[in-house]
Amino acid sequence: MISQINRGLQSSPINYYKNINKNYQRVQLTGNFNPSFQIFLYSLNEKGKPGFDVITPFETNNKENVLVNRGWIAKNLKNKVPSNLTSSSITGMLRSANRKNLFTPENDLQENIWFYLNLKDVEKFTGKKFSKYIVYLEDKNIDVPKPKKITIDIPNNHLKYAITWYAISISIIFYYLYFRKKK
Repeated sequence: MISQINRGLQSSPINYYKNINKNYQRVQLTGNFNPSFQIFLYSLNEKGKPGFDVITPFETNNKENVLVNRGWIAKNLKNKVPSNLTSSSITGMLRSANRKNLFTPENDLQENIWFYLNLKDVEKFTGKKFSKYIVYLEDKNIDVPKPKKITIDIPNNHLKYAITWYAISISIIFYYLYFRKKK
């Protein structure tokens, strides 16, 4: 996965087309944003502060619909996102949409608060079909929303997890032995 991300980061952007099927591919799109169906995806920034990723539908000149992750905003800016959508040509990194896991809450379409991108919900919300890939905007000149920087720094917490679970299992054994001896 690290080599795949690294290759993508070093690649030159290619023109986006509907059937592109390559995770971490840099792409270039020409078209227009549709901010009326902006999606606010709950997310943490790099410092762990809660907020939202601003996902804005983009229609290419070839009439293909693409979801663009424009970046992260703080929670209090949800209904005050600056309209810096003047560019008709954008560059970004393709990434597959995040999946729901067992602990992910359901999306709240009424309040426009999303916890994962379910393409059926997106179609219901916008009335349009989208690819399973999202374009993560690459623009260093934009501050709000702050574009997410894709790096090869993948969190590796396996040692922490192993220590935690072994500590829990050892404490359970001690509790078991304590109560068994007590009886």
